[in-house]
Amino acid sequence: MIVANILGPDMGIIAIVLLLLFGGSQLPKLARSLGSASHEFRKGTEEGGTVAPVEVAPVSTNHSTSAITAG
Repeated sequence: MIVANILGPDMGIIAIVLLLLFGGSQLPKLARSLGSASHEFRKGTEEGGTVAPVEVAPVSTNHSTSAITAG
């Protein structure tokens, strides 16, 4: 996991940059939206196997083409 490789001072620098970019009042909203997006993604991947297969129309194997002559 990528987050496991970020330790110590790196995490502090990232936190300071986020605080400067988004401000203190926007960080909870950002964290909430990231959490809900992560939850929806996990929910979608879990439901991915339960979706009914889509029927596809058969493709015509007629290979006859009309000749186009330059004029």
